[in-house]
Amino acid sequence: MEFGLELGVDWCALSFVQRPEDIVEARDLIDGRAAILAKLEKPSAIDSLAEIVSLSDGIMVARGDLGVEMNPEDVPVLQHQIIRACREEGKPVVVATQMLDSMVDRPVPTRAEATDVANAVYEGADAVMLSAETAAGKYPLEAVQMMHRIILRVQKDDIYWEQLERQRLAPEATTADAISVAVRQIGATIDAKAIATYTTSGSTTLRVARERPEMPVVCLTPRIQTARRMAIAWG
Repeated sequence: MEFGLELGVDWCALSFVQRPEDIVEARDLIDGRAAILAKLEKPSAIDSLAEIVSLSDGIMVARGDLGVEMNPEDVPVLQHQIIRACREEGKPVVVATQMLDSMVDRPVPTRAEATDVANAVYEGADAVMLSAETAAGKYPLEAVQMMHRIILRVQKDDIYWEQLERQRLAPEATTADAISVAVRQIGATIDAKAIATYTTSGSTTLRVARERPEMPVVCLTPRIQTARRMAIAWG
């Protein structure tokens, strides 16, 4: 971790997080130099899901190891629960592992894999992630291009936006959420091209992204570290 921080990494992804104390320990070591992405791969982490989400800066749904640790039929349900918990907290959530796994050896995915990526987008995830496809696969560029095409296709679907509207979460009783909800409604009413947020830490941008507006969110910040971290956030 220290080596990565010296290189200037934006995020530290913690594997096999099992309890909230894991996040607390990592935050002490990182000391504000990077954001923390908790990889949920162990059933014990699900027992403390709300607290782990609250303590982390972002969450990764690492389905591969979750599928080893528990029954395969439980993984889609947990994915949905984790995404919703992150949406409620306004924390970026990444869906990862085996998304286009056949593209490790083949230039095109199976239709089921394409559907898997699409479903993660429909559920409102902030990001979808390739693993072996780009780390060790024969077709890394094609895998990225295919995932990009799937994302764009889903976002052209009216049902996608209808689902986001149905999934809309109640705002917290804070000034930040009151403004975020209002700016989304104003943007939709006047058909704005973008929503601009000014932030130092990134919190304002994340609260607006939580509302899933139909237009892009522009993060204006004096800190390059914040700008880089926001690249993982929705919109």
